[in-house]
Amino acid sequence: MLWGPHGAQVISTTETLIAGASSGSQNSLACEDSSAVFGDAAAWRGLRAGEPEQVEPTTSGDRPMPNATWRINLEGAGIARTSGEKVPTDVFYRETTTGMCVADVIWQTVDVE
Repeated sequence: MLWGPHGAQVISTTETLIAGASSGSQNSLACEDSSAVFGDAAAWRGLRAGEPEQVEPTTSGDRPMPNATWRINLEGAGIARTSGEKVPTDVFYRETTTGMCVADVIWQTVDVE
């Protein structure tokens, strides 16, 4: 295992998030100060956890992520989707004393050629 126990926890939390978001019950995983947009439950269906990576706590390549410690990509976002559809592609987590919480979610627009 490349990521160690913390990375494994990110993967497990992401699988829980996907299952919850697919049914509209994801809010319990959000950090108290989270700006995450979880969107439509249907957008989460068919997704799976990708590769976790530790991130710089103050910035990412996409936007500022205050206190985010992990990032994971979501796989399957382009499968059976139509052009113009918005899908979640990455999740940022913060480690807390009780586990992981969702700091933010990145959404992208599918471009099928």
